[in-house]
Amino acid sequence: MREIDQMAVEAVEDEHMFSNLIERQERFILKTSSKIARRYVTKNDDEWSVAIGAFSQAVQKYDYNQGSFLFFAERIIRQRMVDHYRANGRFSVEIPVDFIEEEAIVEENDQTLKLEIEAVTEVLEAYGFSFMDLLDCSPKAKKTRSACAAAVNYLMNQPILLREMRASKQLPLKEIVKNTGVPRKILERHRKYLIAAVEILYGEYPFLSEYLKYLKEERAL
Repeated sequence: MREIDQMAVEAVEDEHMFSNLIERQERFILKTSSKIARRYVTKNDDEWSVAIGAFSQAVQKYDYNQGSFLFFAERIIRQRMVDHYRANGRFSVEIPVDFIEEEAIVEENDQTLKLEIEAVTEVLEAYGFSFMDLLDCSPKAKKTRSACAAAVNYLMNQPILLREMRASKQLPLKEIVKNTGVPRKILERHRKYLIAAVEILYGEYPFLSEYLKYLKEERAL
């Protein structure tokens, strides 16, 4: 069941296995680097070289007992690319979601947080998106963040509606618009973020919940 993880372990001492692993994960490397670059990355771009170097580093540092290799590799690629952009004076983009910026919140030995991320990833996949998709749909402007907080707070105070959302895997847009006044366009644009925030606050994710403090603070008002 953990074929890729085992390949990563063997690739440390086996050049053929290492080449095979890179070949099989080429799409993953390009997709990951494209997310961080916020544009389509090809093999002709500098980001590809940085990402390949980071992937190789991930193979060398990976511990099978720490969980998914691809999750670990994605974090290393992100760290290396951020360092690359900063070194070249090109990294000025605001981090879009506090609780998913692993460079800031994930440490090597923080197994509890890793387990929380892995657990919530499975929950979100049932809705048709991944944890990392939140990079592209998170609210940045203060006004938008407040609107999203209002939507999340409404759902958290409506247990029946919340159960229906979790059963149908659909965000109840009509009810939220009607009862909060939040524009439907905002809800649709940030649907994944709203669902993730509700699932994290509803579930047993104490570490991840800490990165949604602004939502909890507004709920207390």
